[in-house]
Amino acid sequence: MPNKKILAFTGLIASGKGTAAKYFIEKHKAVSFRFSTSMRDVLDRLYLEQSRKNMAEISLVLREAFGQNLFSKVIANDAAKSESELVVIDGVRRSYDLEALKKIEGFQLIGVEVDSKIRFERLKKRGENADDISKTWEQFQADHKLETEVYIPELLKQADVTIDNNGSLEDLYKQLDKLVE
Repeated sequence: MPNKKILAFTGLIASGKGTAAKYFIEKHKAVSFRFSTSMRDVLDRLYLEQSRKNMAEISLVLREAFGQNLFSKVIANDAAKSESELVVIDGVRRSYDLEALKKIEGFQLIGVEVDSKIRFERLKKRGENADDISKTWEQFQADHKLETEVYIPELLKQADVTIDNNGSLEDLYKQLDKLVE
């Protein structure tokens, strides 16, 4: 599809990747894919809690068994097959995640940067994972040492565009709108 845009977001925990994806879905009728969706499906099927630790473990096991770029292939196929002119990908975490995605015409990697204290407060407020609401600052810092998080700072350096999400939602939305103009 000509003029198709595929915007893949990378950023540390609670940086606003999901908020950006939701905005594009609601305002720009984008289709969104998340790397974590298939992992959450597996955890649900196995009746395991959707904690950050379990997500990291299931990701590691599946990638070791089926290849480091397993999720990249899944997402790239989904994005390429989508009929939408705007596709948003939430949660690029490793260079392996980029392998298949970079081959798709219209692909851009978007980095989202936010102060760690702001991310911590946002994480506790949203409560996306079972252990988020009760998380301490020390646990939050330890989460950044999980295999799913350690490569993100390097990916942020490779971003085609970087967004500063330290401000208000309106500030974020203005930056996001510029991406599709």
